[in-house]
Amino acid sequence: MAGGEVQLVDLVKRFGEFTAVDGISLQMPSGEFFSLLGPSGCGKTTSLRMIAGFERPTEGQILLDGEDMAQTPPHKRDVNTVFQNYALFPHLSVEENVAFGLKYQNASKQEIRERVGRALELVQMSQFVRRRPNQLSGGQQQRVALARALILNPKVLLLDEPLGALDAKLRKRLQIELKALQEEVGITFIYVTHDQEEALTMSDRIAVMSQGRVEQVGQPKEIYENPATAYVADFLGVSNLMDAEAAGPAPAGPAPAGLAQIGCRVKLGEFALVAGQGEPDAVGACKVTIRPERIDIEPQGTSGENRIPGMVERVVYVGATLQVFLHLASGQTIQAWIPNDGDAQSRASGDAIVAHLPSDALRVLPGGGTAVLAAAELDVASG
Repeated sequence: MAGGEVQLVDLVKRFGEFTAVDGISLQMPSGEFFSLLGPSGCGKTTSLRMIAGFERPTEGQILLDGEDMAQTPPHKRDVNTVFQNYALFPHLSVEENVAFGLKYQNASKQEIRERVGRALELVQMSQFVRRRPNQLSGGQQQRVALARALILNPKVLLLDEPLGALDAKLRKRLQIELKALQEEVGITFIYVTHDQEEALTMSDRIAVMSQGRVEQVGQPKEIYENPATAYVADFLGVSNLMDAEAAGPAPAGPAPAGLAQIGCRVKLGEFALVAGQGEPDAVGACKVTIRPERIDIEPQGTSGENRIPGMVERVVYVGATLQVFLHLASGQTIQAWIPNDGDAQSRASGDAIVAHLPSDALRVLPGGGTAVLAAAELDVASG
């Protein structure tokens, strides 16, 4: 479907003295699955409501295919919304719920039947046309809500945590289905969620939000592997954030202590490492981060670059992986994930080990990231 490009330009929303959305600018191309990700109170739902027209912005523009819709009422915008509670009419059948929006389009009975049939077939609900919402599971109700929104052929579909009320197994299945559906219909989806895995699974791009601002925008792989701030590193997935001391660029060739890789020299306690990602010129106190799946647990006595001795504190069995908590000789406690190869006793509490933190996985975060993280944590804690 042609069209459906959305642009937010310096968008601001204030409620009295409280600023819910603080000057965000985003571009969402036509046909993209774009997610707004963040904790409660970060401004993501308020942003979605402004795109829908349910809230008027205090400042800024909302462009749909280049036309400013900021002051346009909701019913005159070519967008539709799917809510978390689905908002189905309990006294109407599935067929009647899906057809409800067409009653204002002067469509013939034949056209309505055909369009309802296509919409229900798209979401695999054709066999339930006579049932009422209370006779459907949560996942089936979600599909009916999607069909009701899609039948109006909007340029943009807005989804406000539509999987939030479902159990974990059903949510995982519907994440895949929802992404496949978006690719099939080809319209722009703007999805609000606080669930990191959900955003990573479905999105073409993600905007990570905190305190009404956008921390980082990018593809899931880019944001996960190259977080721009400590807040993004900590919020998106599991990350080991550690206080360190940076000493600027590492030498490009062989050097004392065996530092032979390009990157930033950092010290964790008395241990010298090279962080190959992030800020190579950082000097002074900093944060470094590494994802748990990138940490190698090696036998006691193993030597080489970017290795720190430590001890296994505990091992948590989570099925496909083992979560191993390590206390390093530098003073930090970190988490490593190792595949479950069937030998659950391969690591045990009290084992002496060496943790290898590969240079290409260790990242120095830019200045200011710690302050952003602390402020965000305080905001979440205060509710």
